[in-house]
Amino acid sequence: MPSISLCMIVKNEENTLARCLSSVADFVDEIIIVDTGSTDRTKEIARPFTDDIYDFVWIDDFAAARNYAFSQATMEYILWLDADDFLREKDRSKLAKLKYTLDPSVDSVTMEYHLDHDEYGNVTVKNRRNRLVKRSNSFRWIGRVHEYLEVWGHIINSDVAVTHASMHHDRNRNIAIYENALQRGESFSPRDLYYYANELQDHARYEEAIQYYERFLETGQGWMEDNLSACGKMADCHHALGNEQFELESAIRSL
Repeated sequence: MPSISLCMIVKNEENTLARCLSSVADFVDEIIIVDTGSTDRTKEIARPFTDDIYDFVWIDDFAAARNYAFSQATMEYILWLDADDFLREKDRSKLAKLKYTLDPSVDSVTMEYHLDHDEYGNVTVKNRRNRLVKRSNSFRWIGRVHEYLEVWGHIINSDVAVTHASMHHDRNRNIAIYENALQRGESFSPRDLYYYANELQDHARYEEAIQYYERFLETGQGWMEDNLSACGKMADCHHALGNEQFELESAIRSL
C-alpha cells in the first residue's frame, strides 16, 4: 500500500479548509499546506491536521506555488486538492480502496471533478484531472493561471470523484494576474492567450477578447477543443457588439 502526501496551496480559506481536510485526512500519510498570504484563521484551522505549514510569497503564479508545495512532499504519491474541494462519503470509501489496491507501476491516477450540481444534487458539470501522481517522477505544474499538471507514463482512470463547492470567488483575480504579466512585458503562451481572452469576455471587454482569440488561433498551437471554443466565444462577443456578419463568420469557423 503506497504512502500519500496531500499537497495544497491556500489563502483565506477559513470557511472551507476544515471540510476539505476532514474528508481526506484518514487516507493520507502527510499533509502539506502552503499558505500564500492568509489574513484570516486559515493556518489556525490547518494546525490540528498537520505541522507542515509553509509560507510562500505570492508572485502571481499558481504553478510556482503548487510546484513549491509538491517539493515539500516526502511520500510515494502526491494527492492535490484545493481548499474548496472535498470527498463525499462514497468517494472516501473509493479512495481507501484505491490506496489499498494501487499498483506501484502507476504514474498518475485521474479522478472525476464535479464542478456543479442541479437542484436535485445531480452533477451537471464535470471533467477529469490527474489527482494522484508518483512523487519520484517530479511532475511539474505549468501556467501562471489555469495551471495544469504535465504527466506521462502509466495513467489510470479511477472511479473516485472530487467535489468542488466554492463559498467565495474573486472574479478579478485571474485577469489581474494576466494584466500584471503584460505590464511586466512577459510573453503569453497560446494557452495564456486563450484564457486571457476568456477573462476579457467574462468582463464584457468584447473587442479586446476578440483580438486575443484571434491571436490565439493564429499561433496554430492550441488544442482542438480550445480552437473550436475560441471561435464560438468570438461569435458570442460579436453578438454582444451587434456585429451580425462577424458573428456568423465566427460561428461557421467553430463548426
